[in-house]
Amino acid sequence: MVAPLLLSYYGDDFTGSTDVMEALASRGVETVLFLRIPDDALLQRFAHCRAIGLAGTSRSETPGWMDDELKPVFEWLEARKAAICHYKVCSTFDSAPTVGNIGRAIEIGLDVFRQNIAPLVVGAPQLRRYTAFGHLFAGYQKDIFRIDRHPVMSRHPVTPMNEADLTLHLGRQTALPIALADLTALTDVGVDARVATMAGKGILMLDVDGPETQKAAGAQLLRLAQRGSRFMAGSSGIEYALLQAWQAEGLVEGVRAFPSPGRADRIAVVSGSVSPTTERQIRQATGADGFDGVPLDPLELLGENGEHVMSRAVEAAEASLAAGRSVILHTALGPEADRGGEIDRVAGSRHRLGQMLGRILLRLIETQGLGRAVIAGGDTSSHALGALKVDALTTLLPLPETPGSPLCTAHGLHAPTNGLQIALKGGQVGRDGYFAQIRDGHATSTG
Repeated sequence: MVAPLLLSYYGDDFTGSTDVMEALASRGVETVLFLRIPDDALLQRFAHCRAIGLAGTSRSETPGWMDDELKPVFEWLEARKAAICHYKVCSTFDSAPTVGNIGRAIEIGLDVFRQNIAPLVVGAPQLRRYTAFGHLFAGYQKDIFRIDRHPVMSRHPVTPMNEADLTLHLGRQTALPIALADLTALTDVGVDARVATMAGKGILMLDVDGPETQKAAGAQLLRLAQRGSRFMAGSSGIEYALLQAWQAEGLVEGVRAFPSPGRADRIAVVSGSVSPTTERQIRQATGADGFDGVPLDPLELLGENGEHVMSRAVEAAEASLAAGRSVILHTALGPEADRGGEIDRVAGSRHRLGQMLGRILLRLIETQGLGRAVIAGGDTSSHALGALKVDALTTLLPLPETPGSPLCTAHGLHAPTNGLQIALKGGQVGRDGYFAQIRDGHATSTG
């Protein structure tokens, strides 16, 4: 007998989607992440899983795109009849009325699931994300910043965060009323009182700033789902909170051990990230960790000679790989090298750049027989992975020190990428030695 699904979800980008998968799989919930709505045969291959996800791109899309694309996706997820369905957003909540509109996605979800209240959790202490009285705080290096003062997210090239009060930030994206169950109100009485303030449809945000409030939020999410609010939104803080509630209910057993896959002789990395975190990681890899670097001019890639530029890059990377060295192909080294303003002059160029990086990586995998690879950059991953002819991902090796960028196993019908070990790394995720950590197959890093 197949156990009923505990959870289904849609991730608004690919790195965020693997973040959820890692959180669940690390605690014994078998999870598969599909890159498209699966046919019956593909779905049956993973019938043992208790959670299923769809990796998407809505973080970088318009509300009009959401109207066309999210409704059928949510309808498919609703038909899975999981106990809970999660619209997963980035834990930094970067979004805008015109790009990655979280409010519009929630409106569509409420309509499809025929419910009034959408619970929302963003705080995830495991990721160094905290919400207190509606305000979001996020870690960077050794410090914690209010999100509108965060060194990276306040300067995000597409959706800079200039408001830390998430009720105000989200209020710019939807006309739905937004109520807050703050740190003092995470009880049955407190949550019910907040719900009562909304006539009809609305969003209920639950604060999470540490282990105790996360446990309380998990109990409330489970209670709200059992009362009909099974569609909810937020970061992987949703899963981290629910896992505690599920464990208390005896629905999950706890932590699962993952053996190391061992060291790969060489790997290829493509990066479209402009984050200073990724910059440090690239410099560490191409310095002390023995990777070769291949810089790419994004404007040349997108220009009329783009195919020739791609071929030159592939040749340079193949020379390094053939010599037994790992290689990183990157379009920027930090925010100072960001060419986003020029890239955005032509609509769709960011998506096309990600796709071209994916095509480069596919060529290297096919010609060099690579068994392990990395894509760096949240938006980059969403568009690059689609070029690899992969249908689904499962967790191979969680990274407990820096959750959110696990090493995964790819599944598909294309022989060179079926069984590929691949990590999708968000711009801010990982320690300085991340790329060597993935090459060496270690769950922990010394860098």
